[in-house]
Amino acid sequence: MTNEITVSMESLFQKAGTLIEKSRNAIGSIANMLTVYTSFQIGKYIVEEEQKGDDRASYGSKVLDSLSQYLTQKYGKGFSRTNIASMRKFYLVYKERDSLIVQSGIAQLPDLQDSGIVQSEIAQFTIKNNWPFKLSWTHYQVLMRIENEEERAFYEEEAFRSAWNVKNLKRQYNSSLYERLALSRDKEDVMRLANEGNVPYEPKDILHTPYVLEFSGLEDKDVYHESDLENAVLSKMQDFMLELGKGFLFEKRQRRFVFNEKNYYLDLVLYNRYLQCYVLIDFKIDELTHQDLGQMQMYVNYYDRYERTEKERPTIGILMCKESDQELVELTLPENSNIYAQEYKLYLPDKKLLQQKLREWVDEVDNKGN
Repeated sequence: MTNEITVSMESLFQKAGTLIEKSRNAIGSIANMLTVYTSFQIGKYIVEEEQKGDDRASYGSKVLDSLSQYLTQKYGKGFSRTNIASMRKFYLVYKERDSLIVQSGIAQLPDLQDSGIVQSEIAQFTIKNNWPFKLSWTHYQVLMRIENEEERAFYEEEAFRSAWNVKNLKRQYNSSLYERLALSRDKEDVMRLANEGNVPYEPKDILHTPYVLEFSGLEDKDVYHESDLENAVLSKMQDFMLELGKGFLFEKRQRRFVFNEKNYYLDLVLYNRYLQCYVLIDFKIDELTHQDLGQMQMYVNYYDRYERTEKERPTIGILMCKESDQELVELTLPENSNIYAQEYKLYLPDKKLLQQKLREWVDEVDNKGN
């Protein structure tokens, strides 16, 4: 009888815990949706009011000041002039979604005081996925400051699909992820980045130019060893996986191979569930050599012959180098070898410089097309 009670109680605990977690998640989604909606609508009201004024600049400033004072006096914190200005900017950046908000029917939800009906209807509304803003208000406060529309769309899509928190969103933006990915792709793929985010379909889709490993904490100098870099990266595996992109799973570090009674050690074995293949990574701090490439070819061949199944795609090998030598790679390896030499940096790149490079690349592609 005691065992039956214990089993019954454990089942009760499990069901109650699951219900609470689901409820908290639902409440969080509801609160987020209403916060974003309220911010958008207040921004819309401000712009509509400003358009009635004769001198839009001075009148607009007066509107922000007056509304901030009124809302703060009546509702307390959260309505500073800075926040009110952010709501205005939010509407101006995303005003093309106004019609989607109207179509969603959120404005027709019942009176908020009727909390029982509201929570049920808003939950159903959220589940239908008709709502055009899938991130939090704090996310959009970061996104709406990105001037380039394609870049902004990319970070919004990536933040949603990869479940980035605000800290990760800021880190990826500051590391110029969009520019680094775009410089590794053709123009059609750049447009796909803006519309879909960085979903890997081919091996080249997981490559960055360069990889940024500033989270490792190592200084950019010549005194550290490959083991230092490997240990620093592995101690921050979550950050490293975030830098690599979507779908990576950790399998093994320091994979040992024995050939002709000699031991070889591969730094990292990963698996990408989107590409359905192994991804082998070796860190190199010295000048890249053809021996390094031949050794990676040996690792890739081994995994293709003895580890991957018929349903899996060919293994990818990545040599992370301080400086890559693409000419050496092309001369040493056969075409379609699935082995890449990619540069890494231990500091955040100059965002303006990368943006300039991307603009030059786009202009060059456009000129060739004409």
